[in-house]
Amino acid sequence: MTAQLARRGYRVTVLARDADELDRAVTWVRDRTGSTPRPMVCDVRHERAVTAAVRQTAEQEGGLDLVIANAGVIQVAPAETAGTQAFKDAMETIFAGALHTALAALPYLRRSPAGGRLGLVCSVGGLLAVPHLVPYSCAKAAVRALGEGLQEETAGSAVSVTTVHPGLMRTGSHLQAEFGGRPQAEFAWFSALAGMPLLSMNAERAAEKIVRAVEHRRTRLVLTPAARTGAMVHAVAPRLVTRASGLAARVLPTPPDDAAERTGERAAMMQGHALDASARSVWARTLRRAASVLNDRAARRYNQRWAGPPTSA
Repeated sequence: MTAQLARRGYRVTVLARDADELDRAVTWVRDRTGSTPRPMVCDVRHERAVTAAVRQTAEQEGGLDLVIANAGVIQVAPAETAGTQAFKDAMETIFAGALHTALAALPYLRRSPAGGRLGLVCSVGGLLAVPHLVPYSCAKAAVRALGEGLQEETAGSAVSVTTVHPGLMRTGSHLQAEFGGRPQAEFAWFSALAGMPLLSMNAERAAEKIVRAVEHRRTRLVLTPAARTGAMVHAVAPRLVTRASGLAARVLPTPPDDAAERTGERAAMMQGHALDASARSVWARTLRRAASVLNDRAARRYNQRWAGPPTSA
């Protein structure tokens, strides 16, 4: 999205908590657009840090016209195995990150001569719960409520709020996600599904649609036909969707037999990078990569080949 905004002539400031990740992002955008976004190290989990970053950007640029909140983490495991810490981590980064950004930006967006635009990147997982992604779904559902509430409270002002619900996108995020329970099995199904051509979407095309929706002041955007279908069916027949998701959950990896691991007391989450490198056999690694070839290609393109900091760091 930074590249999309740069191509449209925006002077962009991009935030991330990891300096190396920021450097790679700036280089990626500059190589493709000729524009150099301003990098700023900031952990959106911390309200004061976000407030300071937003204030500094507004002072340097003379105001803010458009802000997009997109920080996220993904933990893949049965809810029991993930434990309460996974839910706390997801809420802190996904929901609190969006909340801190939105509340810090709104005063400046209200003063924008062009009329401020705020975009909150949610997920189809915020419209319907996804098995083995329950912490993620809970946090995204909170972002959905935040976006809709802010839409209502800014009605009649010059500020617009757009809530975006992407489905599966080929970003290479399976390498940055964290996996628990039976990590290798969880990693295998997630990395394959996230890269399926008919279910997932090219990340750059998704970014272009997101930026356009925020610019055009759309209230809501749901990306991918599969996500739109799921959201519409869930709205009119939630019991049917819940039953179908329950059937899908039955074929996903079962929780560990060990009671402590099952309840998250001793469960260790492993990052996709480590799991990709530690496949038990060449055959298993080859099969996994064959199933997720498009997602692995996206990982190389979008700077996901480097291990990032742990979610709880």
